[in-house]
Amino acid sequence: MSKTRFIVDIPFAVIDELRRRAAGTRWPIDFANAQWAYGTQLDYLKELIAYWVDGYDWEIHQEAMNQYQHYKATIQGVPIHFIHEPGKGPNPIPIILSHGWPWTFWDYEKVIRPLSDPAAFGADPRDSFDVVIPSLPGFGFSTPLKVPGINYWRTADLWVELMQSVLGYKKFAAGGGDWGAFITNQLGHKYADRLIGIYLTMTLPLDFNSFPKAEDYAPYERQWLERGRRFSTAESGYAAIQMTKPQTLAYALNDSPAGLCAWILEKRRTWSDCGGEVERRFSKDDLLTTMTLYWVTESFVTSARYYYEAVHNPWQPAHQRQPQVEAPTAVGVFPADIMRFPRRWMERHFNLQRWTEFPAGGHFAPAEEPQLLVEDIREFFRRFR
Repeated sequence: MSKTRFIVDIPFAVIDELRRRAAGTRWPIDFANAQWAYGTQLDYLKELIAYWVDGYDWEIHQEAMNQYQHYKATIQGVPIHFIHEPGKGPNPIPIILSHGWPWTFWDYEKVIRPLSDPAAFGADPRDSFDVVIPSLPGFGFSTPLKVPGINYWRTADLWVELMQSVLGYKKFAAGGGDWGAFITNQLGHKYADRLIGIYLTMTLPLDFNSFPKAEDYAPYERQWLERGRRFSTAESGYAAIQMTKPQTLAYALNDSPAGLCAWILEKRRTWSDCGGEVERRFSKDDLLTTMTLYWVTESFVTSARYYYEAVHNPWQPAHQRQPQVEAPTAVGVFPADIMRFPRRWMERHFNLQRWTEFPAGGHFAPAEEPQLLVEDIREFFRRFR
């Protein structure tokens, strides 16, 4: 199966139209919302949109993206974009890292070179990886997606073809967070014989109906049980919409840069370890590069449908063995992530071999705490070299 080189090259006219639409936003009223309790706060959104119109330079970020080796392949009728950065050590381990929503492939940018070329960062060259960073189907440059039914467990099948049939790896490692954790879990479940190991930055079940019970949580983990309950009641409205009527929402967000920005911005603030100040973790350029990638690829609609397809095409186990995920598993626990499952539950369902609790970081771990993540990935996979 072939791959072709891909260059990120967004026409000037597309960026000009984005600026024009953003400048012409019709703003709603907002009051008593200094703490973002009602959702995205108007004053900050106006500030960010003004920078998008007059200060943000897409060309700088496009040039940075093109410093990496990008490719495209069509797998099972699905267009897949990916970065493939070969390792510079003596025996690199191939690893595929999967993002989530509202992420893009670019959320992994800060870990690509440290993983592929550790010596350049003062580490042991023997810890190098061949790094593969795909855009999920229907996200970013893995568009246009016109095949229905593509969800996290279908994506795992695509990733196996990508790594083996397109790139020629017999065995490989995998990692991810958010939807990327679901994909990685499925790889470790269905394809354990082809996996060297998996690294998760979020603990999740493969089956939406198999969440742990309260008694699974140790006393010191009860705060995570409560955190999960708060997320379900106060932070999951976006998912309910995207799981049920994503197309209806997409008409608004595909048409309005400010609307798209507000929808994604609120999650980047709430789910990161920023203490309510989003620019503690993401600069305006960081935020707007994410928004611009969604805008120029017109991928919000299919990224939202990823939720619908997960619910309406339920996961089915490939086997009944225990643990459910047989591939050697490592978990990196970041304290401000949106939820975390108890360790004893993970030990029942996963071949858990490493568990690291970090002092900082949230849901977007590779963008928030890349050095912590890179060091732990190196340490875990060192035993498999």
